[in-house]
Amino acid sequence: SLVTGSVTRLADGRYDVRFRLWDVVRGQDLGGLSYPVTQGDLRLAAHRIADFIYEKLTGDKGVFSTRIAYVTKAGTRYNLWVADADGENAQSALASPEPIISPSWAPGGNQLAYVSFESRKPVVYVHNVATGQRRLIANFRGSNSAPAWSPDGRSLAVTLSRDGGSQLYTIDANGGEPRRLIQSGSIDTEPCFSPDGKSIYFVSDRGGAPQIYRMPSVGGNAERVTFTGGYNISPSISPDGRWLAYISRISGAFKLQVMEFASATVTSITDTTADENPSFAPNSKLIVYATQQQGREALMTTTLDGKIKARLAGQGGDIREPDWGPFQKQ
Repeated sequence: SLVTGSVTRLADGRYDVRFRLWDVVRGQDLGGLSYPVTQGDLRLAAHRIADFIYEKLTGDKGVFSTRIAYVTKAGTRYNLWVADADGENAQSALASPEPIISPSWAPGGNQLAYVSFESRKPVVYVHNVATGQRRLIANFRGSNSAPAWSPDGRSLAVTLSRDGGSQLYTIDANGGEPRRLIQSGSIDTEPCFSPDGKSIYFVSDRGGAPQIYRMPSVGGNAERVTFTGGYNISPSISPDGRWLAYISRISGAFKLQVMEFASATVTSITDTTADENPSFAPNSKLIVYATQQQGREALMTTTLDGKIKARLAGQGGDIREPDWGPFQKQ
């Protein structure tokens, strides 16, 4: 394939961006786009062109114009960032001298839930990406952690210790009284919804060591999902519902694993030993995760077979806690 294009500055200061994609073997015009953009949107225009080309060539939607949230620690300062999918063009959403963890994108891409320790205990907030305003979601007695959005954006699953040990609840996206999902004497945490919203996957030590379980999102009986290895945490479900990514402790190393639900086949896809926090791209073709590189925490992306990896650009300091956002509305 061949791409032709041009960028021309207009009299009003904007730029005319245009391109066409050609199949040179068949001699076919595969289409193109032309639109005026401001200088500040040139990078986004390039990402949208890349998305167009990727979809024409592969049949899958591209994720170049999507965004990733992550946390950095530099000295004693923590920052929550929203960046392009390649790690560039980062905008700070929150800076704090206390830890920030567990950013979680709302399905619409306009809000981020996260946990802040600024009041010297974990508290869940929701941040509006466009306005920078935030609202308090969960500040109950004890710990408030691990927020995860429902696919319809109306509620979040959270882990609260208000009634003793860490237990799973759902709470309205505007706050309010949480509803306990399951009665358990064990530690239940790290919830995430299935794409259809019918199930919640979570981590529990009810069998003696941490494993991943699944239960109905309205509450009910839990069934174990992971049986390979004795210590499995941090579940992430692909948007197409076909894959489970998680972290497994293997011979003292923490490794990113991918399970195909249909076959229950589990594959270890990294050669690093301190992997954390996997999160799927919205097209289900890539995973972003945190790991150790040259003694520093860094973000990597990988294909599901582990054959193609890339280190993301990022801010100074240790980079952790990635969450890949949804497709952006054009």
